[in-house]
Amino acid sequence: MTFSKKNGVRHVDATPYASSLIEGHRDFGYSLKTALADIIDNSISAGADRVRLLVDTISNSPSVVIADNGCGMSESGLVDAMRLGSKNPTFDRLPSELGRFGLGLKSASFSQCRSLTVLSRQDGITSCARWDLDLVANTNAWTLELIEDYENELGYDLLEETGTVVVWKKLDRLTGEIDSSSKTTEHMNAEFSIAERHLRITFHRFLETGKPQIQISINNRQLTPLDPMASSHPSTQKDPDDNIRLSNGDVLIRSYTIPHYKKMTQLEWDELGGPEGHLKSQGLYIYRENRLIISGSWLGLAKQTELTKLSRIAIDIPNTMDAQWKIDVKKSSAQLPQLVRERLKRILERFVGSSKRTYRSRGQRLVEGTMHPIWNRVQVDGRIHFKPNSEHPVFQVYLNCLPNELQAGFERCIRLLGAGLPIDALHAELVGNAESIVAMQTSESDLNQVVIDLTDALLVSNVSPDRIKDVLQNYPLLQSNWDVSERLVSNYLKEKGL
Repeated sequence: MTFSKKNGVRHVDATPYASSLIEGHRDFGYSLKTALADIIDNSISAGADRVRLLVDTISNSPSVVIADNGCGMSESGLVDAMRLGSKNPTFDRLPSELGRFGLGLKSASFSQCRSLTVLSRQDGITSCARWDLDLVANTNAWTLELIEDYENELGYDLLEETGTVVVWKKLDRLTGEIDSSSKTTEHMNAEFSIAERHLRITFHRFLETGKPQIQISINNRQLTPLDPMASSHPSTQKDPDDNIRLSNGDVLIRSYTIPHYKKMTQLEWDELGGPEGHLKSQGLYIYRENRLIISGSWLGLAKQTELTKLSRIAIDIPNTMDAQWKIDVKKSSAQLPQLVRERLKRILERFVGSSKRTYRSRGQRLVEGTMHPIWNRVQVDGRIHFKPNSEHPVFQVYLNCLPNELQAGFERCIRLLGAGLPIDALHAELVGNAESIVAMQTSESDLNQVVIDLTDALLVSNVSPDRIKDVLQNYPLLQSNWDVSERLVSNYLKEKGL
């Protein structure tokens, strides 16, 4: 339909079809955890200091209710908030404001449900509005329902003197095609367990013990903060802050090395690594107005390796940099501006270089002439092999005790042991769960034999008796059992009159 014509140009109404566009807003890539975080962003921006999530996963009509005690909205404010694209992303934001496009409430909710109801109270006046995607689909119109009989609505009893309640019903994306109610409950509970960890880490700065800016609970269970930097742990190493001044604000960079797992409790270590482990959780953590938006990625600046898995870099940016950093609707992805990328490269060179130097120096100590390693590291044609050290004193002593006809067979067994090293299995375990790989316990009799053979070999190598203990304490097998090993060394030296 032509509305106007001027200078040979016709203007027509190209308003998008409501049913098509609103369904498209369901597929912005939200998961349950990112959708909930986006709703809580609105609560924080509204000045709330308490957010309650009430989740019903067991009834025939599952629901999610998110209630806050923020400033609330008038009816006109609520209608505007329910409008898709209610904010221009280029407009200035208050420093505490976490929203950007004015799409989060709707897109996040639609990603999980087909019925979004919002109740809000401001200045003693309660307002209620609902998007029902089935109604929009049937009418193909932007039909927002204003509910006057709101006292009967789910979540009404959670409204405080001021505040807002968001209600999700018709949870088709959460329940999916599962036809068993028990399996639906199990699936939803698993998803909310994942979401709980995400909220604890995403808003950990708002939840911090001693200075909480907000309390968040799920079914009346208070969430505790999960700091990925372990910044309050006494063994965490912190580098000096690095500040980058840009035209529209400052970027603050803080580098941390989290403690070795032996310096933490098992619970602390597991929580910090998360379900994917510490190899995946290393990297950059980008905060926008103290809200975490990127969690554990080097963004192409480095590879995730065992050498750097304890490294974390926290980057703080203001919301004035959204366009530069290309913050997406879900606030879960970003791109590094070139100046920041260059500075981070220099920081990473120091991080990774330090780790490699430590690793190499440790490796050098393992091949000192007096160490007699059980395994030798051999490089052939650019490839690394590990083979048993047939010159090890324990092997040599036993070999010399064998009859001549059995010695070749013993040496063959040693070679086969090296050839059968399960490289692929070891690599898989080291990548996914390195800290759980430990050596088997060694009996005292076996340790004693190692002590005897190594001590004899060191004495033959003209190592003075008063240095024997110092040298043997650097031997990995004895070091890990040093309480027993030291006694065995002392006894053997005494037997030899040394």
